[in-house]
Amino acid sequence: MRISEAADRARVSQTTLKYYIREGLVHEGARIATNQTVYDESHVKRVKLVRALLETGGLSVAEAGRVLAAVDEHPDAPAYAFEAAQHAMGAAHRDAGSSSSRERVTELAKSSGWGYSDQNPGIAMAARVLDGFDSIDFALPDDFLASYAAAAERLAKADILALQSRHDTESVTELMVAGTVLGDALIAGLRRIAQENESAAAFPVDQSPAQPTTGETQ
Repeated sequence: MRISEAADRARVSQTTLKYYIREGLVHEGARIATNQTVYDESHVKRVKLVRALLETGGLSVAEAGRVLAAVDEHPDAPAYAFEAAQHAMGAAHRDAGSSSSRERVTELAKSSGWGYSDQNPGIAMAARVLDGFDSIDFALPDDFLASYAAAAERLAKADILALQSRHDTESVTELMVAGTVLGDALIAGLRRIAQENESAAAFPVDQSPAQPTTGETQ
């Protein structure tokens, strides 16, 4: 297919597709003549993944490039792409968090029975959150963190179950990368909806018409 058709099928402009190719996010088309290059379904599929990482996942072009490079370099080893996606999500903040908060996070992980590497970016991400609460003089209670850990474990199991529904390595890798990035946005969106529901129950607002006070006329 021509670049115009590939762009239409991927729902981007030709300019955007050319930009993705120039930045190395999408592979070049096959040149069949001096002034003619053709594209195929693999280009359309890749553009859709790039859009998901950039537009919904919020990665920068550089971060998306590193994730996709891992996908391309290790097509038969999804773990490499998964690690790259995790680190890309934590790349916006290089602060590792305080040692006390990091220790509390790792103790929580250990008590939950999780196996993990010391380089897992989630440790620093969670530690920075704890530091943020400490900065407003609110030390997160242990039962609060335990609830979050339990929810995180359920979400991780759902992620793996989704991966097991795919049967070829390429599609597993694609879903692992997209799911890691897009999953954060999904969690945040659903949490906001649930928070509204829970806050309405915990802090009800009186919707009845205001009654006039003494001295007011009706």
